[in-house]
Amino acid sequence: MTLEAGPRPVPLAVFVSGRGSNLRSILEAQARGDLGAEVALVLSDRPEAPALEIARAAGAATWSRPWPGREGRDAFFEEADGALGAAGCRLICLAGFMRLLPAWLVRRHPNRILNIHPSLLPAFPGKDAQAQALAYGVKVTGCTVHLVDEQVDHGPILLQRAVEVHEGATVEELSQRILEEEHRLYPEAIRLYVRGGFRLTGRRVIRAGGEATKEA
Repeated sequence: MTLEAGPRPVPLAVFVSGRGSNLRSILEAQARGDLGAEVALVLSDRPEAPALEIARAAGAATWSRPWPGREGRDAFFEEADGALGAAGCRLICLAGFMRLLPAWLVRRHPNRILNIHPSLLPAFPGKDAQAQALAYGVKVTGCTVHLVDEQVDHGPILLQRAVEVHEGATVEELSQRILEEEHRLYPEAIRLYVRGGFRLTGRRVIRAGGEATKEA
């Protein structure tokens, strides 16, 4: 799979809701010239989100609207999708975006949306994945970048990285250690995607060279 970037970076959109630490890692990779993509638009459901200031400081365009609640959900995403089209975005990354995309939006962008999740999926999907991991007593957890489908934290897995769970770890400590790996993994996954370094066979992501993706 490839976006055929050609001589120019692939226009990338990033959806955010909070601090923007993963957005920052993407922008830093872009500044180093090794991302293969350029953040063309940052979108948020929180106009006051710190992530938007990170985007503006890097010179990226932003779009934000206050979350309208269930009643206005479709209108919010229709307007957001119009902004994606106007910016020419060809790849979408969810980076701490706390809203579920509607199925119709996912279908409009098949296999063009990435998400990062703080567990080794399919273990511990949904909210509070780090707390789920500690409660279950696992010795290893981690983070996953996957293609987004119509189910929550369910699409084909692009890359994963493992994080050891230390004895006596707290949710805060484990979350921070996983986040540090996310900052390395997400830019790597974007590079892999835009350079066409894999193919899909059913749910299996096959890396160039023929091996299914495992821990990076």
